[in-house]
Amino acid sequence: MTLQIGTHTLKNRLFVAPMAGVTDRPFRMLCRELGAGYAVSEMVTSRKELWNTLKTSRRANHDGEPGPIAVQIAGTDAAMMAEATVYNIERGAQIIDINMGCPAKKVCNKWAGSALMRDEPLALEIVRAVVDAAQPFNVPVTLKMRTGWSEEHRNAVKLARDFESAGVQMLTVHGRTREQGYKGNAEYDTIAAVKAAVRVPVVANGDIRSPEKARDVLAATGADAVMIGRAAQGRPWIFREIAHFLDTGTHLAPPLVAEVRRLLLDHLVEHYALYGEFSGVRTARKHIGWYVRTLPDGEAFRAQMNTIEDSAAQLRAVGDYFDGLADRMDRMPVHQAAEELSGEEEAACAAD
Repeated sequence: MTLQIGTHTLKNRLFVAPMAGVTDRPFRMLCRELGAGYAVSEMVTSRKELWNTLKTSRRANHDGEPGPIAVQIAGTDAAMMAEATVYNIERGAQIIDINMGCPAKKVCNKWAGSALMRDEPLALEIVRAVVDAAQPFNVPVTLKMRTGWSEEHRNAVKLARDFESAGVQMLTVHGRTREQGYKGNAEYDTIAAVKAAVRVPVVANGDIRSPEKARDVLAATGADAVMIGRAAQGRPWIFREIAHFLDTGTHLAPPLVAEVRRLLLDHLVEHYALYGEFSGVRTARKHIGWYVRTLPDGEAFRAQMNTIEDSAAQLRAVGDYFDGLADRMDRMPVHQAAEELSGEEEAACAAD
């Protein structure tokens, strides 16, 4: 099943969530290779003085990435958000996504992210400014939000109607309030209510960790797509597993250990190319850790990773680990969806 955003046709309804420090270009491209139909960039600030920083330039790197290129922007000033829209479109963005879903304190304390849901007039002003800025380029605007600020302040349905009227062409809803952060369980009744209230596509996000859960959330909400974040960390093939299950009702066999070895080593090479030797080795550790956290001797290997400080040695260690794993098993273990995934990215806006 395809999905349309403006003039862009997405190949399926399985999306990669934007996660700061995670969904950089190498990770997005890997997820797309493994079955995701759409990927949104890490959050890019609307503060002009930060656009030329190394961090922002890396986040805005889309070299060789298949389209459509979707860039998420965040901020609290409508004029600045409009300027950021034009800036990113001129650098290749084909879809602009507005962040009203991040619950991190460092973002919400500046009244950005999900904090904007507390100030409905400002939220709507920002949306109108971004839509107006994108319109001359024929670039669609989408938006990601939560169910509300708190249990007593669930306003996603009202805001969804307002945002649709302002020109937003797709809405993603994470089934938690900002107050919840990533704790407790996501709820999907609010997402279903949003879907019933608007005509634009609605994407369901939150706690989607298995093919069965994706099926159930789509059925419960009527959503047009699902967005997956933390469950794809160390398991980017989850997208093809879900796609196969939705198409056939049967489970795809876990990937071969040899395939995962190749995928991870290729990912690391691309990661080093983007971040450089020093930062690349250190930021790669989290990705390696996610891959091995549930594997035999995985915790010991994670500890070993923290002592390696050059890319060649890191690549050798990863290759050797998976060679040893292949001697013990042909395929990766069948995944057991954990009730609680690591919260390492919470402060950086993990979107799931």
